[in-house]
Amino acid sequence: MKENLTGTLAIDLGNTNTVVAFQNQKDNNPVLVEIPNITSSPGVIPTAVWFEESSKNLKIGMSALKMRESSNSDLFFHSNFKRLIGNPIEKINQKNILKPAECGEKFLKFLWVKISQKYEIKRLVLTAPIDTYKGYREWLVNLCEEFSVKEIALVDEPTAASLGVDVPFGSKIMTLDIGGSTIDLNIVKIEGGEGKSGPIAELLKFNGNDVSSISKQKIRCAEIISKVGSKIGGKDIDQWIVDNFIADNKYSINLSRAEKIKCKLSSSEISYEDKYPLKLNIDEYQEKDFYLSKEIFEQIIIKNNLLNHLNSLLKDLLNEARGKFCTLDDLNTIILVGGGTQIPLINEWITKKIPNIEIKSPPPVESIALGALAMTPGVKIKDILKKGLSIRLLNKREQKHFWHPIFCKGQTWPTETPFKLVLQASDNNQKIFEIIIGETKHEREYDVIFENGLPKLSEVQSEEKIIIWDKKPLRIELKNKSNLGEDNLKLFFKITEKADLLVTCFDIRDNFLGEYFLGKIF
Repeated sequence: MKENLTGTLAIDLGNTNTVVAFQNQKDNNPVLVEIPNITSSPGVIPTAVWFEESSKNLKIGMSALKMRESSNSDLFFHSNFKRLIGNPIEKINQKNILKPAECGEKFLKFLWVKISQKYEIKRLVLTAPIDTYKGYREWLVNLCEEFSVKEIALVDEPTAASLGVDVPFGSKIMTLDIGGSTIDLNIVKIEGGEGKSGPIAELLKFNGNDVSSISKQKIRCAEIISKVGSKIGGKDIDQWIVDNFIADNKYSINLSRAEKIKCKLSSSEISYEDKYPLKLNIDEYQEKDFYLSKEIFEQIIIKNNLLNHLNSLLKDLLNEARGKFCTLDDLNTIILVGGGTQIPLINEWITKKIPNIEIKSPPPVESIALGALAMTPGVKIKDILKKGLSIRLLNKREQKHFWHPIFCKGQTWPTETPFKLVLQASDNNQKIFEIIIGETKHEREYDVIFENGLPKLSEVQSEEKIIIWDKKPLRIELKNKSNLGEDNLKLFFKITEKADLLVTCFDIRDNFLGEYFLGKIF
């Protein structure tokens, strides 16, 4: 019997399509998961559910799509439900048997069963929309109780998209996402940069236990600067293509055929003038051949005012961003997401509107799922320091000791890059350096007092309190004596996955003096 592959699974639940990617723990190359009768192409699953309550008949993906023309489809067929989860604003279809959250639950549970038959999942990474993150996260936390997996992490979609194309931490990016049912334009600032910790996945489950409410990790989404959108998407473009040739179309097969030729005409390898056949049903028993070229395709898009609509959305987006002191000059990158952004006319539009900013176009559908995998390589799900760590040093001028921070409260661990510190001799002919570590017991407090019934900050604030570790100081001995005020010792501090604080020591000539264990961080 063939042994199942073991590793990390990423699921990007989308409003039109859901993408599933897997990374073997022994391989750096992710793969897109294929499931017979569910995926429409490798890794891509139409986000659709068919559920008959009486018979408990449940289908998802392609199997569900095939049922949408059946009787009672207004009751049993569900799509476009993802955007409604955690979103109290939009109205839902009252006819459907299931509510949006129930659709998402049945979809993901059914998918999980199918995938876990093929792969052994050690870690599950899920994505969440940034605008409804809080409500969506709450729904996922409850759902995750059903999944038998040791680790579950959550990544916001803009951050995942940015990591999928290697955008520097701290960047401000614009994302244009043209999906099957919606257009979304947003400007966000990615966590990190300028000495700040980079973005990390939020841990929901660890070692099989729910840690969503007790984890020391805080929610660290990308920051929304501006966001606009509309309920126009790829499916509308399919409809425009059919309407260009047939009025009052009644057949869903025509829309499927229009979608296929749309994808074909979005290829850069196809010439502008060449025409391609499009077979459409004009009644129940008769088909007719029509022909479509890139030129005609673009005329259809322009005639239906899509470019004017995009111009309007972009204007609103930039106006909102200016209100938060963000201009085009502040943007690092524009990222194109969703199949609709592959249409050459759309690419040309954004390039002409914003000519001086790099445009990145990753694989349009799977980029967010692959970015989510990139956030959790092999998996290093990190935790957050509850207390700051400091080293005691001597102030030569004042001849008294002070505490110099090594790692601050809120930083992630295990550390990827050691913290470097260079020490000077405090005496002539000094050969011994003592390493004394302390941790923050009480942070500086800013007390509020009341004067004449009005609140104000007290003039004298409480100082941070550092508690020395109850451990014999580490003594580092140099081979050569040093002089007062000279750089003599290089220290590199790091925290390991086992929560060990280690220091690696070199003299000023880069001679290795040893690596030492200083203690546990908790």
